[in-house]
Amino acid sequence: MLTRDRDIEHWDAEDVVAWESGGKDIARRNLIWSVFAEHIGFSVWSIWSVMVLFMPTNVFHIDTAGKFFLGAVPTLVGGIMRIPYTVATARFGGRNWTIFSALALLIPVLLTLYFINRPGTSYTTFLVIAAFAGLGGGNFSSSMSNINVFYPQRLKGWALGMNAGGGNIGVPVVQLIGLAVIATVGNTYGNASIVCLIYLALIVIAALGAALNMNNVRNQRADLSYMVKALRVPQSWAIAFLYIGTFGSFIGYSFAFGQVLQISFKAGGATAAAAALHAAQIAFIGPLLGSLARPYGGKWADRIGGSRVTLYTFGAMTAAAAVVAVASTLGDGTGSPKGGVLVALIIGFTALFVISGFGNGAVTKLIPSVFEAKSRGLQGDSATRAAWAQNTSGALIGFVGAIGALGGVGINLMLRSSYASTQSATTAFWVFMAFYVVCAAVCWGVFLRRPSRRELVMDSAVVTEAEVLVLETEAAESDSQSTTSARA
Repeated sequence: MLTRDRDIEHWDAEDVVAWESGGKDIARRNLIWSVFAEHIGFSVWSIWSVMVLFMPTNVFHIDTAGKFFLGAVPTLVGGIMRIPYTVATARFGGRNWTIFSALALLIPVLLTLYFINRPGTSYTTFLVIAAFAGLGGGNFSSSMSNINVFYPQRLKGWALGMNAGGGNIGVPVVQLIGLAVIATVGNTYGNASIVCLIYLALIVIAALGAALNMNNVRNQRADLSYMVKALRVPQSWAIAFLYIGTFGSFIGYSFAFGQVLQISFKAGGATAAAAALHAAQIAFIGPLLGSLARPYGGKWADRIGGSRVTLYTFGAMTAAAAVVAVASTLGDGTGSPKGGVLVALIIGFTALFVISGFGNGAVTKLIPSVFEAKSRGLQGDSATRAAWAQNTSGALIGFVGAIGALGGVGINLMLRSSYASTQSATTAFWVFMAFYVVCAAVCWGVFLRRPSRRELVMDSAVVTEAEVLVLETEAAESDSQSTTSARA
């Protein structure tokens, strides 16, 4: 029942009659505004990948390694924030939390607007400001957990991929806005204010749109106890690890690509202003294509299975990383990547974005698929099993998102270390390639290899734990209802 305060007391996405009678329209409306709000969150999360292009070393006195660390800090904070954000929609309502989390983005944007115009500000202060930008990273988990409730199992891959992909596009969009500013008025630090002012307006639009068009689902459950139970399923840890390779690569490269290009152009003889412009002209392409690829990864996973698509993804990412590593190695021999070597570097990097984006959708599909399969062994009716699968997978999304974001931290720290020790990113690229090989092996070993008898026994134990969770939840709800009746 949808009340005037935009609360839905009971939502069952698997009810085909209700879905066709208007449920899909409600789900679509919530998806649209969830995507928009998450989109702005991603832009704010990655805003420092643009700000550093307006911060010449001779003015702000922050070297290359320091700028990579500025990118790592919001990535880390955003990853941590994803865990509490996951359960927030169940606790406060999807509409209510989207409004609040959107308005919270005003804090990092206003801080950035103020301090980017004060080049004498200490590096520590900039690190704190960048950390506040991590609030935008938490929006992903609350949005995904919320949309996971609205869509039936048969459409989750597409819906979650669309939601995540639309949010991911926030990364290239903020970079495009930065490019437009640099190309029209230059990359002096004062012009960075234009980017901030644009996002102040967009944040208000996102909050207002959520208030007018979204709903709270009151029978949604995704508390931390479900997250703990979800982590007892061995496959959950494998999914989190694989998400480091897909989403961690996407967000890590999104923060770093522009800086890598700027360094390469400067090493090739371009002035600081020209290097910033050339980097901005190219840097947005990878995140844009990767974001657009994400829904198709989820859609393909709906058809042939998330595990197979994920395995193919890491095979392709290994090949793309090899191209980048070889091009960087050849560039080291001539002082910097130039000509065909630079083109190969850019093509390889762009391929990594596209493939990682595609893989994001596939790995996300694994989450509801695993728990839907686990729920088949539970006692109880189909509604009980579906509720357990939905609540557990919704809770796990935040944890997986948090761990995946740490991959972005690792990429920026690895690049920082590589530049600090060798003045080149080559070592980091070879490490990334090796990691994708490990990810492919884990995907095959956990999801595609025929399980042993011992693993089947362990899996049975997980189902037993799930049954206990269902019984405990039913008992708690019964006690709560009895207490309420007694008070009445």
